[in-house]
Amino acid sequence: MDVIAGLLNGPRADGAFLLRSLLTPPWSLRVQDQAPLTLVAVISGTAWVLPDPESSTTATCLHQGDLAILRGPDPYVFADDPATQPQAVIHPGQRCTTPDGEDLGDMRALGTRSWGNAPDGATVLVTGTYQVLSEICAPLLSALPALAVLRDGECDTPLIPLLADEVARDTPGQDAVLDRLLDLLTVVALRTWLARPDVETPAWYRAQDDPVVGTALRLIHDDPAHPWTVAALADAAHVSRAALARRFAAEVGEPPMAYLANWRLALSADLLRDPASTIASVAEQVGYGSAFALSAAFKRVRGISPKEHRERASRDATPIAAVRPWRVAV
Repeated sequence: MDVIAGLLNGPRADGAFLLRSLLTPPWSLRVQDQAPLTLVAVISGTAWVLPDPESSTTATCLHQGDLAILRGPDPYVFADDPATQPQAVIHPGQRCTTPDGEDLGDMRALGTRSWGNAPDGATVLVTGTYQVLSEICAPLLSALPALAVLRDGECDTPLIPLLADEVARDTPGQDAVLDRLLDLLTVVALRTWLARPDVETPAWYRAQDDPVVGTALRLIHDDPAHPWTVAALADAAHVSRAALARRFAAEVGEPPMAYLANWRLALSADLLRDPASTIASVAEQVGYGSAFALSAAFKRVRGISPKEHRERASRDATPIAAVRPWRVAV
């Protein structure tokens, strides 16, 4: 497994929030749902996105075919014009209110997974929101700006029109279909963004192209439970231990054993979300000899025990509310 595949295995939609918005001017939505990652595709019309709602100078105009990638949890605004004041606010759990806090849940919907202020609105957006992301996505998310825009044709994939068609369908198993389509689009979009020549890619991304460091990274990602040592990784890369250690630290920004430990702990943090997994079974899967060894490493690096992490993850998991329609007077 290459480095990108390992990190992109993180975004896995499971009951993700998907919505088609049908809009006619004037319209403006303030999104403060605290979601870690959101994709918005412009199917028709235009839209302005303000990743910093307090400053119109950061506004970006999106056109048909464009795709916006928004990294949370900070709020942002989508509008027909940067000067249009928000008419609806999206809160965690996809609760929708007026800016004054009045619930909009009793307003009429515009069809399956569809809402807006006009059933024949010229602007159509399709939004896919991840409410929770894997721990192993952290390096990927930290490499993204608050807003990344891929223009029409830049992300050459049939997934956007396909997702737009499927989001309005109401057939058995449709939620699973939409989750997988969102996953695929996310992987393609992130890969496309990171491949842009004007993007300053992070060290771990550039390191995959190094013949020595890339080999070590792939081995770590392929089999994190293996009892890797610097010597073993160096042998596989056909260099000395000193050469691997020096080159790995220079390219990735940390020593190989530190990278391995952090990768194992990120994987274990994800596995601990499953209440059926014991700490001992997770320890075995990620390369720790016992539950005690994993617990000690987890507490030392993350400041809490695996049990506390599991309890916190369960407590903080935000269920996705039913789609609430939005209608405002225009």
